[in-house]
Amino acid sequence: MLNLIFVDGVKELPATLILRPFNFETLATTVYGAASLEQLDQAGPAALAIVVVGLLPVALIARTMDRSRPGEALAP
Repeated sequence: MLNLIFVDGVKELPATLILRPFNFETLATTVYGAASLEQLDQAGPAALAIVVVGLLPVALIARTMDRSRPGEALAP
């Protein structure tokens, strides 16, 4: 459950923009700032990092769920 909260928090831009302290940048605010200035080459690596950081807990959840069902066989 904690992993799902982490994944949702990583990509939550409006709350980040409202609640962040001054002069503090997160991945989401970096992507938003660069994309709003149409600097997509600078927004790309940070956006990819958000995807990777969000994908890791989801993969962990999927793996844990597969192991928690011992009676079911894995599909080929």
